Parts: sequence; structure tokens; C-alpha cells
Amino acid sequence: MLPDSEPTPAAADRVTLFADVVLPLPLPKLYTYRVPYELNDQVVVGGRVLVQFGAKKTLSCIVAAVHETAPKDYQAKYILEFIDDAPVVTQPQLKLFRWIAEYYLCTLGEVINAALPSALKLSSESRVQLHPAYKRDEHPYPLSEQEEKIVDALSTEEGKALTFSEVGEVLGISSFHKVIKSLMQKDVIFLFEHIADKFTPKVVKKVRLAHHFVSEAALESLFEQLAAKAKQLDVLMRYIQRVPVYQNEHLNHRGLEKAALTSSPHLSPSAVNTLIKNGVLEQFDQIVSRFPMDDDPKQQMPFALSEGQLTARNEVLDHFQQKDIVLLHGVTGSGKTEIYIDLIKNALEGGGQVLYLLPEIALTAQIVTRLMRVFGTRLGVYHSKFSDNERVEVWNGVLSGRFQVVVGVRSAVFLPFDNLSLIVVDEEHESSYKQYDPAPRYNAREVALMMGTFQGAKILLGSATPSVETYYQCRAGRWGLVTLTKRFGEAGLPDIELIDTRRNQSPGANGQPKRPTHNFTPELTAAIEGRLEQKEQVILFQNRRGYSPFITCLDCGWIPKCKSCAVSLSYHKHAHELRCHYCGHHDQMPRECPACGSMALRMMGFGTERIEDDLKIMLPQAMVQRMDLDTTRAKNAYQQIISDFEQQRTNVLVGTQMVTKGLDFGNVSLVGIINADSIIHYPDFRAHERAYQMFVQVSGRAGRKGKKGKVIIQTGDPQQPIFDKVMRNDYVQFYEYELEQRREHLYPPFARVIKITVKHVEERGAQETAISLVQELVERLGREAVLGPEAPYIFRIRNFYLQEITIKLSREHTVLKHAKAQILESINLIKAAKDFKGARIAVDVDPM
Repeated sequence: MLPDSEPTPAAADRVTLFADVVLPLPLPKLYTYRVPYELNDQVVVGGRVLVQFGAKKTLSCIVAAVHETAPKDYQAKYILEFIDDAPVVTQPQLKLFRWIAEYYLCTLGEVINAALPSALKLSSESRVQLHPAYKRDEHPYPLSEQEEKIVDALSTEEGKALTFSEVGEVLGISSFHKVIKSLMQKDVIFLFEHIADKFTPKVVKKVRLAHHFVSEAALESLFEQLAAKAKQLDVLMRYIQRVPVYQNEHLNHRGLEKAALTSSPHLSPSAVNTLIKNGVLEQFDQIVSRFPMDDDPKQQMPFALSEGQLTARNEVLDHFQQKDIVLLHGVTGSGKTEIYIDLIKNALEGGGQVLYLLPEIALTAQIVTRLMRVFGTRLGVYHSKFSDNERVEVWNGVLSGRFQVVVGVRSAVFLPFDNLSLIVVDEEHESSYKQYDPAPRYNAREVALMMGTFQGAKILLGSATPSVETYYQCRAGRWGLVTLTKRFGEAGLPDIELIDTRRNQSPGANGQPKRPTHNFTPELTAAIEGRLEQKEQVILFQNRRGYSPFITCLDCGWIPKCKSCAVSLSYHKHAHELRCHYCGHHDQMPRECPACGSMALRMMGFGTERIEDDLKIMLPQAMVQRMDLDTTRAKNAYQQIISDFEQQRTNVLVGTQMVTKGLDFGNVSLVGIINADSIIHYPDFRAHERAYQMFVQVSGRAGRKGKKGKVIIQTGDPQQPIFDKVMRNDYVQFYEYELEQRREHLYPPFARVIKITVKHVEERGAQETAISLVQELVERLGREAVLGPEAPYIFRIRNFYLQEITIKLSREHTVLKHAKAQILESINLIKAAKDFKGARIAVDVDPM
């Protein structure tokens, strides 16, 4: 480390530079460090530098500005080391990150911490390990003496890892980060923060013909030896067909994936293994890219837009001449994706970059295959199921220009684009674009709109059920509107039938309806059986996971509660345990009531797991699969479930709202909504909007490829007005009714809403803090703008009691900016007060 001392006389005439850096911490201000004289020419805005923060902590941070002004309130420490020669964060990104921090009332450090993949955030807690693919004898890059020392230290035992401080001890120096960076670039080591983040390369098992059999004479002799062994001969013939060693013996070195032989129904896996054992075939492992993009022009997917799609595409381009934002409002199955692809191709021909946003990882699994066929190696994919190393690969690919098109979920708005010409936000109405915790609590749709403004990009929003705010902007003439009213090809909109669940409940002894024995009405059961007999597929939607929402004792009324949250525990049959869906706490399922000892424990209600279980009993011949948070935790679980359903290995797909979002399955002819009422009756001003969107979206999965689809909605209240609008697919009528309600009660789009949540380990502490905060806010904003405080429906989560304050503000930009400043000032006053030290305060701008 360089000492904090005055410059030497020889350097006195040189310029002293200072750098304002963004630390990945929730600090309200940037921190200033001094640039060592000898590194003046290397400092770059957007690059990473290593600094000491506090007594012992070492962190990497982003340079936000370079200047010659020393800080007034503290002596600037020297930057320890420069990690990058070029920016990893671009100027347009920094501008966007500042806007996110200002708009969403958080710090720039919180934005940077959310934006950067962990492998780009070095700290004293970081660790290094040998790359699994590294082989010392075969490595193509020479290593320096210092690099060899690190490799020796990591080679002492398998899986050995060193902390950064241990690397410094091995080398005997304090400035060692460039050595680490060099080893990472040479693929000798990899970096991780926690044991769970360790990089595991994607490895495929391959086979090739042993080199002494590659000649024509040797092959003929081998065929003669195997003449009596038909199964082995079949395997060898298949290999020769797939790898024509006669024409080019060098192809044999690359080999063939073993699975291509062992998974073939016409070949014997044991015969493959026998050939390997006898030395005819050689088995070897090969590390492959996680982004196997096919850029072969022969594999490109040709498609032509229909007349309706072509008209819509041209209307979008016409609007783009005058407006930067256009909404493509197309009914489900109208072919919006093909229009997106055509517009993306048009943008790439102009030399720009494209960001294609999707609300769910499940959607990327299906759309990526289609996009790869069109854009090949120019396409990058970015979402949270990727490992940190994969995300860094995409990040660097965008920086270098390797990826001109990126498809991703909300976090993709943080990628280092600097030449965006088009942003597509598909299913723009989705609440999944909103980040809830931790800060920044941003909405990726809004960030995308601002990103487009900063970079001069055009923005295309797409939805069959646009948000009320979006449609309002179009009706006001600020944004363009293009409408597709017909489904693509011969497909028509599905028929929708309401089933009154009360008709299926026989009266009990007290005259009240008895609880149904299962969760399917006779009409839905018959419809499922009929579609399966016709070899068609079914999607069933229930917006609650688990087997049963709660259990209860029939004798004393005991219900198991979470110890940390004010909610009942849900029963999950597969794990045979009770779980909290808020904090993850879980208990074993009790055999008897712990309160009274009774064995009369009853499961109440139903979730996706129970529906799956019931279906397997009712329809033993059907292949049933479930898609919810529990079944999609593994990295590739989405892809596998969707692939099974696409290949018709699954007959019935049961799921939560994951199944409602933009999935395209050609053989689905029936969709069932099991319990519509639980979606409608929710204490939120967006409840009816969400219900309408969900019903229409899940209905849109039926009848997409020419088959006439049907939707059955089970409800105990068929007179609900929303059902009439869903059945007639009348978005405009729904919008006009909803808009009038919003105008009357002053909700978006007629006001901006900010929700403040106060958290405290004591209920009284939360109440007192919230009351004091409201008093401060009322003084600044007025009583009419501040609602609350009040405890939310779930008033305790993770041992913290909650109080909520709602603020409604005018949409005028100047008013909003002033009000936010007043909100921050009020919060800071409360945080500084001794009486409220134990409170936490979270601000959510534009809550969903």
C-alpha cells in the first residue's frame, strides 16, 4: 500500500488527481480517493479500482469522476490499485444509475451493488481457486514467477481456495490484484465470494474412434472382427455416419457426444460401453460454452409476416418517425413475437444494439431457441438463474460488441449498452418487472424507458393486457398505439365458460354447503378427460403453491403459525413439512395437535401440489407436471418442464402465474382456472387489473395453432363484472371502467404513489416510529398527501413488525422532485433521532 504522505520534490510540479468512487455500499455520498502520481494516466471513469475503506476492509469500486479537488472534511487515502485499463461501466450506464438512485430514493452504491455481477465486485472476502479446466502441462499461456507461486499454492490439494489476504501472504506483497486479474484472463483461476458460488464448467462426455483404427485398412479389419457382434457393429456404423472419418480423419479428434449414441432407441448403451472398454472408442470430457449459439446460415429460421403482422410492423415504424415509445396491443396468439424479431433485424442492420426484456425466466427458455435460430452468436441471454461467471461472460460480451442482441429479465437493464437503438419490453404489464427487496426497488419497464431516452433508442412495449398507465399514455397521444385484434393464422380466440362452484356443493346437516371432496367441478373434470382422449394438452392454473395453505385441528381450532411472520404455515406434501412462504422457516408435519393432543388435523384449502396429486389419482394414465416456485428452483428446471410439455411428454401442466405469461404451446386446447375468486378479492387498488390480466393471459394459452380452445373458470361468484369483460375479451371497456375508479380515488395514472414501510423488532417501536415519521411528512407535504400509518395485512415478517405509510403526489415533475427531497429529509431526521435507532425504513416508489 502506498503511504499517505506528501509528494517527493521531483513530483511537485505534477498534477494531483482525485477520484470520486462508488462503493458497493448504501452510502449517501460518493467517497474521494487520491490517485497515485505514477497512475495518473491510467485512471479511467467507469473502471474499477481497489481501495481501503474503514480500518481493514478492502473493496473494489467504480470511478465516477476524476478531478483535482481534494475533499474538505477528510484526508483522502490513496487508491491501492487499478484493476481495469478500460471501463467496465459505460458513461450511459453511470448516467442511468444516477437516475435510478434519484428516482427510487436509494443510494448510488445500492444501484451499483445490484447492477454488477459478483465476480466484478472484489473485496477482502473474495477467494480464488484453480479453474477446473486448467491443465498445467497443456496450458497455452506462459506464467510469470508470481503467477506460478499462486498456482503452486492452489495445487497443494484438490479444491484448495485462497482468500485475497492469503494470496498477499504467498506473494509477500500487498499489491497483487493485477496478478489475480492476469490469471483470470488466462483461465487459470476463477473468483468467487462464497463456497456456493464456485464455478463449475459445463462438461459433456464425448467419444471418438481410437487413433489406430482411423485408417481405411484398420477400419475394414475392425468391421470383420465385429461381424458377429451386431449391437457393437451398429454403434460403430452410427459413429462413422455421424463422424465421416473416411472423408476427413481430423473430424475424429473432435469426436461425438456419447449421449448421441447411448440415448438412441436403436442402439445399445451397453454396446457403447463395451467398445470403450475394449479400446475401440475413447471416452473423454470436453468443457463447452454455456451459450452454444448456432450461427450456421443453413440453420437460420426463415419466417414471413402475415398481412396483419406486416401492417402492424409498418404502423410501428410509422409511429417511430414521430414518437419514441409505441405500444403493440395484440390479443394473445396474434404473433407479436414475429413482429419483434423483424424489428430487431431492422435495428441490427442499422448498426445498433437491442435489448429484449421478458418478465419471467420461464419465457426466456422458450423464446431463446427461436431467437438463436435468427441471430446466432450475436444473441446473449441474461437472467438470475445463470451463474455469476456466466453473467460476467454476457456483461463482457456486451462491452466488446460480441452480443448485439440481449434477451433477459429485469436485471438486463443494468448491462453496459452504449449504442442501443431498440428496446422491446414484452408483457409490459407484468409485476415481475418490479424489484421489491432489497433496494433499488426499481421497475425494469420504467428504467428501460429512461434508458431509451438517454441513448436515443426507440421503445416497443407489447401486451395483450396493457397496464392502465401505459394505455392512458397512448390515449393521451404521448405514445403510439398499434392494435392486433386477430390471432395469427387460422387460430381463433377460445370459448370461455364460467362454472359456479356453489352448484356443486350439496347441503350439509346444518343447511350450509358441504366442502367439495375435490377441487374440480364435474364440468372441468369431463373437459380434461375429453381433451386427453383426443391427445390434446391441458393447462390448469391455481395461484397458490404448496399442498394446502394451512392445517387446523378440528377439535380445538389450533393452526400452526410461523415463529417469525404473522402467517400460517403451508403444508408441502412432497417434503412432508410445514413452510412459511415469507421467511422460509419450516417445521415437520405434526402427527397430533400440540395444543390438545387430538389426531383430528385437517388440511384446509389447496395449492398446486394438491391439484397435481389429485389429478394423478383421478387420471392415472395422464402425465402430470407442476410448474411453480418449488419445482423450478434448479437452474435448468424451467427449460426441462417446458421442453417436456412442448414435446408432449406431459399431458397436463399445473402451475401458478408462471403458466400465464406468454408461453406458446400448439397442442393446448383447454385451460382451467381452478379458483378465480382468490385473485379478485385482494386488498389492493390494482387487484381487478391484475385479475383481468391474469385471466386473459392464461386463457390465451389455449387454442393457438388452429385448434379451437376452451377456458373453464371455476368461481363462487359468477356475477362479478370482471368476468363479463374477460369473456368478451373487451380490454377497452375494462380500461374505461378501471380508469374512472382510479380518477375517483386518485390513484395512478392520476397520481404518483410512494409507499414507506417502517420495520422494528418491537410492535410498539414500529408504531411510534411510523407516527413520528407521518408527523414530519404531514408538515412538509400536507395531510391530504399522507395516508396512514397502518399495519399491513401481514404485519410481521422475519421478526420485524411492519407499519405502512402511503403518499400520493401530483404527477408534475417539479412537484415530484421537491416532494421526494422532503421525504428523504423526513426519513433522515427520524433515523438520526435516538428514540428510533432500532427502526428500519424502506421506500418503494411506484409500488406494484
